[in-house]
Amino acid sequence: MEKLILSVPEIAKLLNLSTATVYLMVRNNEIPYKKLRGKIVFHRETIDKWLATPTA
Repeated sequence: MEKLILSVPEIAKLLNLSTATVYLMVRNNEIPYKKLRGKIVFHRETIDKWLATPTA
């Protein structure tokens, strides 16, 4: 069963990026995320849809 909520290290591994790059993307609102009790988390389904969306 896939995890529904991913942490910064998990999303970095999934996207083959460094955690620093993920934090930069969060800071620039380039990736969909939520804050849960002050912690940055990612909803797996939202990330999958985000990845499937073509960019200009």
